[in-house]
Amino acid sequence: MYNVKIYVTLKKSVLDPQGDAVNEAANSMGYTGVSDVRIGKYMELQVEKTDASVHDMLDELCDKLLTNPVMEDYRYEIEEA
Repeated sequence: MYNVKIYVTLKKSVLDPQGDAVNEAANSMGYTGVSDVRIGKYMELQVEKTDASVHDMLDELCDKLLTNPVMEDYRYEIEEA
């Protein structure tokens, strides 16, 4: 069994109005040096698969269900449970 953490973010080519708002608010509050804020999603799940098939299954799950491949990128971390 594996514990999986999935991070989903907008592609760099896609405008991120939430990220822009946080960036502007942070700077207006005096947090200097904050830039290029991107807002995304974070998911955790457990997977029961063999070593060889877990990456293929996660890529398919992300591509077909958890993300919009036109607008979003993803990455994941896998740890043995």
